[in-house]
Amino acid sequence: MTTIGIIGAGHIGSQIARKAVQLGYDVVISNSRGPETLSELVAELGPNARAATAQEAAAAAEFAVVTVPFKHYLQVPAAPLAGKVVIDTNNYYWERDGRIPALDDGQATTSGLLQEHLKDSQVAKGFNHIGAPDITTTGTVSGTENRRALATASDHEEAASLVTRLYDEFGFDTVNIGPLSESWRVERDRPAYVVRQNAAELAANLAKAPRVI
Repeated sequence: MTTIGIIGAGHIGSQIARKAVQLGYDVVISNSRGPETLSELVAELGPNARAATAQEAAAAAEFAVVTVPFKHYLQVPAAPLAGKVVIDTNNYYWERDGRIPALDDGQATTSGLLQEHLKDSQVAKGFNHIGAPDITTTGTVSGTENRRALATASDHEEAASLVTRLYDEFGFDTVNIGPLSESWRVERDRPAYVVRQNAAELAANLAKAPRVI
């Protein structure tokens, strides 16, 4: 069975873990405080999940989800993620992360910066513009009328395809924005951010997004 390494066990990471084990994935999950602090969550998730350090979760992963406060993205272990797809859920909240001029002036994207850090990985944007509880409660089977859609972006076709497949398993359609340089369209405060939308509505919201807020 495929193992997902989840680096970050907050609201988004925990919900992805819950849905993943429900779907039959093995999960290795980590946080910044140590595996021992995840005992309650792992007990809830059951025998297909275990807690680990970030290094261990990255090493065990066949693909990984990075879901940490953006200010800590340089702490994500790069070596054990080399050659792997990494799904990036990060959002930039300057109130929490501090001001990052390259993001403020539209010269960079959060996922693009993570890709620069994880230069030997294949980074794809995913799960960044959906409220955490909705990950496990708003998905529906493929073909459902007005099915909710989520966006992805990547410089690597394999990574975007993996996110598309995972979205479908979780119950969502996909709109592929294109390369990471376009992933700002689904970042914080844009029209597509944390609203329920089908694929056509999401595509329209992406198209009208302003580059700088």
